[in-house]
Amino acid sequence: MIDIENAVYTKVHDAYMEKYPSLFITSDPVAVPPEFPCVSVYEADNYSHTTSQDSKSNENYANVLYEVYVFSNKKTGHKTECKELFKVADDVLINLGFTRISRTPVNDVGSGIFRLIGRYTAVVSPNKTIYRR
Repeated sequence: MIDIENAVYTKVHDAYMEKYPSLFITSDPVAVPPEFPCVSVYEADNYSHTTSQDSKSNENYANVLYEVYVFSNKKTGHKTECKELFKVADDVLINLGFTRISRTPVNDVGSGIFRLIGRYTAVVSPNKTIYRR
């Protein structure tokens, strides 16, 4: 398996710490954040790029999917806060070679929590080069 999760997470984490040093950021999926604002960045899927497999079914490339969740519980300005925080991960992932396939707002009415969910894809080589799909 071609695994780039630690390297990708570290780049995103470092970009957040440079701009928002007290932000809670994790590489695990989060249903309810322990503190706000919160960013969760993780590899949600990793599977063989089947068109590049050789006759022995060796994995020559992998398709990867990353998810970014940004949470805010502000009474006002929650959407703006999420968008500003989301942009940091978006910039890093796009610059690494990922393609954003979605950015979906979710307002859990009644919970007071607003979130943006982003999904990014790429194809990765064994030497960890990232290619846009």
